[in-house]
Amino acid sequence: MQIAILGTRGIPNHYGGFEQCAEYLALGFVKKGFEVIVYNSHNHPYQEKNWNGVQIVHCYDPEYKWGTAGQFIYDLNCILDLRKRNCDVILQLGYTSSSVWGRLLPRKRSIVTTNMDGLEWKRTKYSDSVRKFLLYAEKLGVKHSDYLISDSIGIQDYIKDKYNKDSVFIPYGADLFQDPQKRVLGEYQVTAFQYDMLIARLEPENSIEVILDGVANANSKRPFLVIGKHQTKFGEYLKTKFAGNSNIKFIGGIYNINTLNNLRYYSNVYFHGHTVGGTNPSLLEAMSSNSLICANDNPFNRYILNDDALYFLTAEDVKNVIDTTVKNDGGNLLMLINNSNKISTVYSWDIIVDQYANHIREIYNASNASKR
Repeated sequence: MQIAILGTRGIPNHYGGFEQCAEYLALGFVKKGFEVIVYNSHNHPYQEKNWNGVQIVHCYDPEYKWGTAGQFIYDLNCILDLRKRNCDVILQLGYTSSSVWGRLLPRKRSIVTTNMDGLEWKRTKYSDSVRKFLLYAEKLGVKHSDYLISDSIGIQDYIKDKYNKDSVFIPYGADLFQDPQKRVLGEYQVTAFQYDMLIARLEPENSIEVILDGVANANSKRPFLVIGKHQTKFGEYLKTKFAGNSNIKFIGGIYNINTLNNLRYYSNVYFHGHTVGGTNPSLLEAMSSNSLICANDNPFNRYILNDDALYFLTAEDVKNVIDTTVKNDGGNLLMLINNSNKISTVYSWDIIVDQYANHIREIYNASNASKR
């Protein structure tokens, strides 16, 4: 069986969540005996045509010149290349810049299954016109797919309610972090379990300002690490607003997973403010890194964490957590154990790869049965 994976900038991962997902899936599929093609941007750092048994196809990607508009051209180029091939299954990771070309997908000879990602059109960082387009793109993504994948129950329910379409639930994955190293903390001038933190894109929808308002008003003045690129309009606003709070430290983006895992592992409280999307990769990574999590109280986070987290909605909630919470108190340890068990039994990458492989086998066999 030949499977094509598109919708990412390529593998090995040098960018983000879907690229990491593509990397795990491609390697896992090869081990299961599938023939796998992954589409890469032409300027991806990895320029070979094969990576650990995965066939790499580079397509021209003008994003570096044109910004977001270039993503649409890149996706078009990937689909045009696909039309020359005879893949059995096309796995799309996301739809935002590819669904406008959905009618060009070779669905007469290939089965298309699409991971519908989060509710992109709800993201407040976008203008009204962009959000309207993203909702339209979501509709096209559903229309031009034979099968749909949801990475959270909330997304699955939404797709059923809005489009009356079934989708298979397959969450994102993570690996347990089992090699903590305190020496990593020295670079950031913090002491084990004596600081709090968040990791996120600095955008309003990630509750950054609410969290930092709570930190600023707290009686405790433990260091608070803000990890995420802050050279943005909203990032500059936050740095100006909280310039008088010396305990709030804007670290910038960190892309070394070992460093991030260590910072999460040795933090007192890890704040997860995301309000939009499905199974968020950074939340699973926090769970796998033994973090005591305080999450924005919404259905997406509740579904994953259940009772194994603290929750907030307001700055006052955050203040109270900062002032009263000690990670290693006995009552909190059970939450850490339960979240680690969820990674091992529900969200491990081995399990996720198996679920994707089973889904692909099922839709492939169903297609062959219908042809017979």
